[in-house]
Amino acid sequence: MSKAVSTHARSARPGVVLAMLLLVYIFNFVDRQILAILAAPIQRDLGLSDGQMGLLGGLAFALLYSTLGVPLAWLADRTSRSWVIAGSLVLWSGFTALCGLAHGFWHIFLARLGVGIGEAGGVAPSYALIADYFPSHRRAFALSIYSLGIPLGSAAGVLAGGYIAATVDWRAAFIAVGCVGIIIAPLFKLLVHDRRMPAPAGVAAPAVPRFGEVAAILARKPSFWLLSFGAASSSMVGYGLAFWLPSLLQRSFGLDLVHTSWFIGAVMLLGGVVGMLMGGWVADRLGRRDRAWMSWVPAISFLVGVPLFAAGIYSSDVIMAFVLFLLPQALVYVWLGPVLSAVQHLVAPPARATASASFLLINNLIGLGGGIYALGALSDALRPVYGNEALRYSMLFGLSLYLLAALLMALAGPRLRRDWVTDSAG
Repeated sequence: MSKAVSTHARSARPGVVLAMLLLVYIFNFVDRQILAILAAPIQRDLGLSDGQMGLLGGLAFALLYSTLGVPLAWLADRTSRSWVIAGSLVLWSGFTALCGLAHGFWHIFLARLGVGIGEAGGVAPSYALIADYFPSHRRAFALSIYSLGIPLGSAAGVLAGGYIAATVDWRAAFIAVGCVGIIIAPLFKLLVHDRRMPAPAGVAAPAVPRFGEVAAILARKPSFWLLSFGAASSSMVGYGLAFWLPSLLQRSFGLDLVHTSWFIGAVMLLGGVVGMLMGGWVADRLGRRDRAWMSWVPAISFLVGVPLFAAGIYSSDVIMAFVLFLLPQALVYVWLGPVLSAVQHLVAPPARATASASFLLINNLIGLGGGIYALGALSDALRPVYGNEALRYSMLFGLSLYLLAALLMALAGPRLRRDWVTDSAG
């Protein structure tokens, strides 16, 4: 490990690092979510079905995003987390811009593969950096702030994508957001440096374990599997709803592209931001008394959110749908802060990025890779029965996965008490 990576004195202030990581994560989700708001004009221009759009939004992105995340996180643990994040930002932004040059399904499919390759190196090293900069009792809230990149980036993606597509075209939207991402990469590297927490006096710094060693540790911990598959179940429906909701609003509620972007942007900003911050704040406080609450808080949120989401999807009035979507949108984001913090505590500090990538491999390969495609394919299958309303019923069936997620998270709670690893940061 280089001296520059391991030197604690060079580290920036935690708030600056968190702000820059949040900015990069916002672009991460802008580049993901922009495809959803642009689905209708892309389908029209390239002649794509719902199933093909589901592949572009899910499998094309998730396949290499999920699998390459593990080796890139291992590289980040052993070299420089900040360099891996900066290089990944340049790569995924470049491929986002290339999506605007596509002239067929396979052109845009390959470009989305490239976006997934780049984003594979962004998230797990960011989790590890946050764990290095923030002590245990503040970590869930810090990870919740970082996770604001999901609603902020998703909202920015639909708002910017919808506006650019309406005023220019969908190709210009991809090119514009991709170029901006490349521009901010040097600023990120200038402000963010690695920080390995120093070992206590007289104690040698722990060695970075091999990937096989980390995998063996996680495999023996039931809480890891329950958290991972619980998150994956929720992500299947969460990513699916986020991707297909713009299409539902246009098909079933009659909104145009610009009004659809306003609806989605407002729901994600208002509901998503509140849910993220609430989840981290509540889990940090309850988790001090009992670590089981790190998974029980998400379980309760999923259970409460399902009937509200169902009412919003089934509604025939766009105003009522907006009101009904706000609260469950907050509730289904609650899980990120507490669960991501819990995963950090299943291993020793030097293995955090690798552990996070292992969690993300399961979560994204199943959740992101399967959820968007499953809802799109189910919509195609239901079309002979429900016509233009097929997508609405596909979403309603998908909500059952939130109930499965609640069960798995509830079961993880008692096991977290046994599997928890306390670090020197507190």
